[in-house]
Amino acid sequence: MAVPKRKTSISKKKMRRSHHKLSSVNIVEDKKSGEYKLSHHIDLKSGYYNGKKILDI
Repeated sequence: MAVPKRKTSISKKKMRRSHHKLSSVNIVEDKKSGEYKLSHHIDLKSGYYNGKKILDI
């Protein structure tokens, strides 16, 4: 089994894990209801997406 020759430094360990982070959520205000929702998603309260009625609620 392979064994590391030297101890991995803290700096190298943190650089390796630098892409392990949470991405921010893109929240926008709905034009019709004024509530906040995820962009590119249907507003579940009104049923509108991109100014058109998609769901009958």
